[in-house]
Amino acid sequence: MREIVHLQIGQCGNQIGSEFWQVVSQEHGLDHSGHYSDNTDQRTTDLQLERISVYYNEVNGAGSAKYVPRAILVDLEPGTMAAVRAGPLGTLFRPDNFVFGQSGAGNNWAKGHYTEGAELVDSTLDVVRREAEGADSLQGTGSGMGTLLLSKIREEYPDRMMCTFSVVPSPKVSDTVVEPYNATLSVHQLVENSDETFCIDNEALYDICQRTLKLSKPDYPDLNALVSSVMSGVTTCLRFPGQLNSDLRKLAVNLIPFPRLHFFMPGIAPLTASGSAQYRAVSVHELMSQLFDSKNMMTAADPRHGRFLTVAAFFRGKVAMKDIEDEVYNIQHNKSASQYFVEWIPSNFLTAHCDIAPRGRKMAVTFIANSTAIQELFKRVNDQFSVMFKRKAFLHWYTQEGMDELEFTEAESNMQDLVAEYQQYQDARCHFFSERCVSPTDQNHETEYEAEPLEE
Repeated sequence: MREIVHLQIGQCGNQIGSEFWQVVSQEHGLDHSGHYSDNTDQRTTDLQLERISVYYNEVNGAGSAKYVPRAILVDLEPGTMAAVRAGPLGTLFRPDNFVFGQSGAGNNWAKGHYTEGAELVDSTLDVVRREAEGADSLQGTGSGMGTLLLSKIREEYPDRMMCTFSVVPSPKVSDTVVEPYNATLSVHQLVENSDETFCIDNEALYDICQRTLKLSKPDYPDLNALVSSVMSGVTTCLRFPGQLNSDLRKLAVNLIPFPRLHFFMPGIAPLTASGSAQYRAVSVHELMSQLFDSKNMMTAADPRHGRFLTVAAFFRGKVAMKDIEDEVYNIQHNKSASQYFVEWIPSNFLTAHCDIAPRGRKMAVTFIANSTAIQELFKRVNDQFSVMFKRKAFLHWYTQEGMDELEFTEAESNMQDLVAEYQQYQDARCHFFSERCVSPTDQNHETEYEAEPLEE
């Protein structure tokens, strides 16, 4: 059994985390206090409880078992924790697992990483150690303090999978002027210390809510509901049995061709306005069509502007594997679609299937793409960063916390190198000895797939 220790860090991380735990608790039939309450039939009960230990510890309560999330809630100010405790899931979490400071970071990455966060990191790690005993995978969210914890956990558990859901800023949603600094400094750490990073882009979430879900004025609960759907979908195959199962390690092995290129573009389908859902048929073909639509991507980058290195699709519900395999075959052999996949990685489409559909749906799919188009996101953040940094704007807030300007320069250079790497593999083409393209079964011709190696 693969167990996950879940860390939610900062105001953003805790708001998304609260929504995520509501979704997961519903899927496992738990009420807000952690007791099993969905007694529909024995088969459903068995499926919901068979692998509940992936995310929950079972404790013996009065009269019935209580399931407690293996979650650690961290923030530098007490207000976020108070909001969680006052919310519907306030009694679900273990009280010892709330770790918080008193001053807050004030959107300053340096405070979270070097001063205020550093004071809180030891007590947080004590809770992580307690929860991580026997765990296979560690997962978290966060920024300044989040990346600090990531590096500390990496030192202590180097053989565990480190998976982060990281929110990238957007001027459409937030008015925090120093977010390009914070995002660039975080990416600098995530490149080195994360195994898998799911990039959730506020701009893309905002567009999905407005264009697809027809919400005229989306607010944070709307955005967080989309993120929690992706997080739930990614871990579905760990939490429920299915015909083809995948886990975080298998996902990394199949999706990451080069260690630095581990930033994924997630998406979900179906996405339909609530008033239109009853008029739209949902099939495997329809789901697959939505998956490759740029409007369904939760990262504001158009996949048609790049090429897919690898992709994964996790289907949920009563879906025939033959239908999934037929759709994958059609995509890989459709000339207009296959041009968006690199030729030098054969069989670069991973699929998995779980019988349990999300609440209120017959079938759904979670999509994870490792696409070179994600460089658009990094370019956008880098452009915003460069405009401010060349004038040293707002820099004093970071240097007075002990940071050096050199760290900003290194972070900017690292992000630019990452963009260059994605571009290099996007431009790489396979070279053929023969004049025509041949199938692998044609024994009369040899075919060599070659990607240009990166320059030192």
